[in-house]
Amino acid sequence: MALAPEHLDAVFAALADPSRRAILAKLAEDGSDLPVTALAAAFPISQPAVSRHLKV
Repeated sequence: MALAPEHLDAVFAALADPSRRAILAKLAEDGSDLPVTALAAAFPISQPAVSRHLKV
């Protein structure tokens, strides 16, 4: 399945942020049902920042 260039741009832009990649790795490792508070405790960023990263 090939993605259109504009979709690839969005994917790469989302993955460009190191915090977002770390959150994604944590979710893949520990399970996608972790609450935002658990994710915020695992990283040196605030709960609202984690929520913004998840929204992307």
